[in-house]
Amino acid sequence: MDEIFGIPTPLLFGQVLLGLINGAFYALLSLGLAVIFGMLNVINFTHGAQFMMGAFVAWMLLNYLGIGYWWALLLAPLIVGATGVLLERTMIAPLYKLDHLYGLLLTFGVGLIIEGLVRNEFGSSGLPYRIPAELQGSWDLGFMFMPIYRGWVVLVAIVMCLATWLVIEKTKIGSYLRAATENPALVQAFGINVPRMMTLTYGAGVALAAFAGVLAAPIYSVNPQMGANLIIIVFAVVVIGGMGSILGSVITGFALGVVEGLTKVFYPEASSTVIFVVMAIVLLLRPAGLFGRS
Repeated sequence: MDEIFGIPTPLLFGQVLLGLINGAFYALLSLGLAVIFGMLNVINFTHGAQFMMGAFVAWMLLNYLGIGYWWALLLAPLIVGATGVLLERTMIAPLYKLDHLYGLLLTFGVGLIIEGLVRNEFGSSGLPYRIPAELQGSWDLGFMFMPIYRGWVVLVAIVMCLATWLVIEKTKIGSYLRAATENPALVQAFGINVPRMMTLTYGAGVALAAFAGVLAAPIYSVNPQMGANLIIIVFAVVVIGGMGSILGSVITGFALGVVEGLTKVFYPEASSTVIFVVMAIVLLLRPAGLFGRS
C-alpha cells in the first residue's frame, strides 16, 4: 500500500477530503458572519441556530410537503432569511447605535430560544435526511473513493463564497453597502434607503447560514445542537481571518478545515484544539487577524 510520511495514502487523502468538507461549512458560515459584522457591525450569535433552521426547514419541506433537496436549496434560505429580516427589523435595528455587547447578548439569547423551541418540538435525537439520487455513489480516484455528495458540497461552497465576494467587492450594490458602513448619512443623502439595505444584508447573511444548513443535512444528522457544535469554531475562523473580512473568512475557513483534518492523522489528540491554538498565535502576532485591518 502506498504511503506518504508513513501514513497510508487513502487515509491521508480521506482526512484531507474530510477537512475540505468541514472547511466548506466553516467558510460558508464565517462568510455569513463576516457579511453581517462587516456591513452592520453586529456580532450575530444567532448564526448557529439559523444554520440549524436551514437543515430543519429542508427536512420539513421533504417530510411534510414532499419538496426535495433541490428546491430546498432555494426555499430554505429564503424562508430562514425572511425570519432574519423580521428579527433585524424588530430587535437588532434598535441596537445599531449601542455598544456591540448589546447585539451579542441579544443574538446569543435569541439563538438559545430558537434551539430550545426546536428541541421541544422535535427532540434531541438526530433526524435523517437522504442524499438526492443524483448525488449518491462515489468516484474512484485511483487512490481513494470520493463520495459524490461530499465533492458537490465542496464545489458549491466555493462557488457561493466566490459569488458573494464578487457581489460585495465588484458590484455597485456592494459599493453602496461598503459606503453605508462608513458614512450612512451621506449614502442616505444620495436617495438610497440605508435601513432597508441593512435589513436585506442581514437577511442575506442569515440565508447563507441556512444554505449551509441544507448542504449539511444529508451529512450530519438534523438536530437542534448541530449549529451550536459549529458556531464557536466558526467564530474562531472569523477572528483568525479578520473580523469583517470576506476574503479572509473564506480562505481561513477552507485552510483551517484542512489543517484540522491533517491534525487528525498526525496528532489526533490535538484535532479538537488546533484551530484555537492557531487563533491564539494569530492574535498574538496580528491582533486584527490575517486579513483584517486595525
